[in-house]
Amino acid sequence: MKTVLILWSLAVLAGCGIETAGTAATAAAAKKQEVEQAQATMARVQRDLEAANQQMAQRAAQAEEAGK
Repeated sequence: MKTVLILWSLAVLAGCGIETAGTAATAAAAKKQEVEQAQATMARVQRDLEAANQQMAQRAAQAEEAGK
């Protein structure tokens, strides 16, 4: 009887560990996806800023040429 109780306890504890590991893996996968999306957004914003700066420089050059 004592052996059965020990084996049952071990099975229950192992089940908790599996659930915890599964939850941690799910959370890690969600966080990884969140980081990848943030990096993509940051890259897109940086490209947009560079394009806007380039466009401003072109307009300034055109305005300077028109003023001559």
